[in-house]
Amino acid sequence: MLNYIYKRTSHALQVLFFVSLITFAVLLWIPGDPAQLMLGADATPERLQTLRTALGLDRPWYAQYWEWLKGFVQLDLGKSYLFGQEVSTLIAQRLPVTMSIAVFSMLMASVVALILGALAAIKKDGLIDYFSTVIIQLASSVPSFWIGMIFIVYFGIRWQWFPVAGYVPPQQGIGPYLASIALPSIVLAIGEVGMLLRTVRTAMLDAINQDFMDMARVKGLSSFTIYFKYALRSAMIAPLNVAGLQFAKLIGGTVVVESVFSLPGIGRLILVAVEQRDVFLLQGLVMFVTTLVILIALLVDIAVMFINPRIRVEMEGE
Repeated sequence: MLNYIYKRTSHALQVLFFVSLITFAVLLWIPGDPAQLMLGADATPERLQTLRTALGLDRPWYAQYWEWLKGFVQLDLGKSYLFGQEVSTLIAQRLPVTMSIAVFSMLMASVVALILGALAAIKKDGLIDYFSTVIIQLASSVPSFWIGMIFIVYFGIRWQWFPVAGYVPPQQGIGPYLASIALPSIVLAIGEVGMLLRTVRTAMLDAINQDFMDMARVKGLSSFTIYFKYALRSAMIAPLNVAGLQFAKLIGGTVVVESVFSLPGIGRLILVAVEQRDVFLLQGLVMFVTTLVILIALLVDIAVMFINPRIRVEMEGE
């Protein structure tokens, strides 16, 4: 087990290193002078040179990269010239918003996908299976911003069930907090449930057709035990991997939903950094999101190992 975890962790660190190198290179060589952006078009050459020296921008790229990488390891992601704050502080302020809607949306999508996907596989070609196919098609084809606008018009403005914009932290009350993230979480869940539902259905169908299911039927076990204890457990590997990747994607992929609902999250902060060409903020955000994605993928791999020890044996035998 430790050997498996060591291999996965080593691979994750290698990926993180190459992503850091690519991120730094791309953002370093894009057009634009950070010093000019910070001081404005009227800055004198002397002031520009002084700021470049203070920021280390006049040093060779590898020296700049090494200092930036050391700062990242020490959780120092630099300072945003747009906001005048540390990047780590900006992330800490906005991460709870993004994590809230990501967690709640994945919980809703997972529950719907597990129940509907399992029933669709058990009742293959039946009404529930047909309904799940419709859900998959709709969830995969309807844009999230359109769903968000429809929700705002009906649930927020016409019926006034939920607020249409803004975020209320849980410290100000659980009720207002849940109300503020309800609509964006549902919109994100609709966008993610299609892929997860398809994966659960396919994996469940494959499990139902395995030989051990025939043995369970011969033993006279109840349908509930056969399908929901043995088949569903055997079918959880692929859905767990997909759910982990979807959740990791949501951490940096909530730009549209956060913009529609005016939420001060990570996705909207990335959009602002791109629009304003805040290189230091963008570098820090990309590395933070990448690290979080890699960490979630690593944890999912380890969780899959515990669910299915055969994977661990295969990996250790490589």
